[in-house]
Amino acid sequence: MRKPLNHTQCVILILLWAALCFIVITSSPQIDGPLVVMIVISAALVFIPVIKSMKSRNK
Repeated sequence: MRKPLNHTQCVILILLWAALCFIVITSSPQIDGPLVVMIVISAALVFIPVIKSMKSRNK
């Protein structure tokens, strides 16, 4: 079983995701459906492990 992420790793992961989303949104000429879907899927891929790690750390 993997070791849960610590607080610093969670914060860095979320900040990097936010920075990448900012770069993608500001560099795209228009915000359309596929871009929104991509951001939602990437949010799920980032926040699900972070939330699971926080829950397992609190046990």
